[in-house]
Amino acid sequence: MIFALESSCDETAVAVFDPLRGMVGEWIHSQIALHETYGGVVPDLASREHLQHFGPLVGRALERIPAAAITRIAVTNGPGLAACLAMGLSSAQSLGLAWGVPVVGVNHLRAHAFSTFIDLHANEPSAFDAEFAKLLPHLGLLVSGGNTALFTIDEQRRIRLLASTMDDAAGEALDKGAKLLGLGYPGGPQVEKLAREGNPNAFAFPKAVAQRASLEFSFSGLKTSLRYQLEKFTPEVIEARRADLCASYQRAVFESLVRKSRLALERGTYRSFGLSGGVANNRILQAELEKVTREHGISFFRALPQHTGDNAGMIAFAAWTEREAGGVNEAGFALEIEPSLPLAQLRSPSEMARSLGGPRAQHQKQE
Repeated sequence: MIFALESSCDETAVAVFDPLRGMVGEWIHSQIALHETYGGVVPDLASREHLQHFGPLVGRALERIPAAAITRIAVTNGPGLAACLAMGLSSAQSLGLAWGVPVVGVNHLRAHAFSTFIDLHANEPSAFDAEFAKLLPHLGLLVSGGNTALFTIDEQRRIRLLASTMDDAAGEALDKGAKLLGLGYPGGPQVEKLAREGNPNAFAFPKAVAQRASLEFSFSGLKTSLRYQLEKFTPEVIEARRADLCASYQRAVFESLVRKSRLALERGTYRSFGLSGGVANNRILQAELEKVTREHGISFFRALPQHTGDNAGMIAFAAWTEREAGGVNEAGFALEIEPSLPLAQLRSPSEMARSLGGPRAQHQKQE
């Protein structure tokens, strides 16, 4: 039985996971209303909120299951805001001492990577390992406010990073675009809501891509293009065309995500594709990527809404799923926070070229 805590940013979360049954319970305190006034997360306020709410959330969890049933505590130790991570880690280590159980650190991004399979486990826990094996190797796309990455999970459940963003993350681009458009926080959902009423072909924003043959992402130029477009309009025109602007801007972001995902699928052999992170809730993106996976004849998975944002359920699940893949930090009470912890090791240029059939591989063949 795994007891998990998550506090990497502005969500205080606790969860209990039983490998034989699935999620026993999940509890979360959101700080969106608090930070909305400031238009973004204020680290000092976020850490204060974690300090105030971890106790009550742990108390609610213990009403569901006794502490004596817990065999392990999993906590996010990175990446994230340092002060917020420290609150979660100190809480986990205190509970570990009080309950006499080990504490392990979980990479928040790797937890997102495995979150797409939580529902698969819930359907038939006893058959999960066998069913999961049939879906590997797996190609995943993580899209959130702070990260955009393509990664693989191999047959040994090891994660390898294929590509990430060269500048802004996709979710960050949507949030910044929303701010330019005068929308509230968080911006991504606001853009999605208005985009449903707009024409995605109304404005020709540049496609948010890096080099066409590369898998890397780039979104900073797109944000700049929106700013230039808005400078041409009066406030009245912006108000009248806001839905069209949202639809066109969102389309440019998503076309990049879909194009790079398709390119990665064409260059490798995979049995499944997964979409995770906060932006995974967007229905248009879901539909576009599911269409691509159908074209390649592989299974499409996406994280459930409750597991797309920051949540402790995915932390507990990753602690169990990665138990033999080397992705869990077993340092226990010597565990430290790692605010800049990466998703995984980026493949070397030569390995990338060989596996993806790039120019370097062709050059080596000629030699």
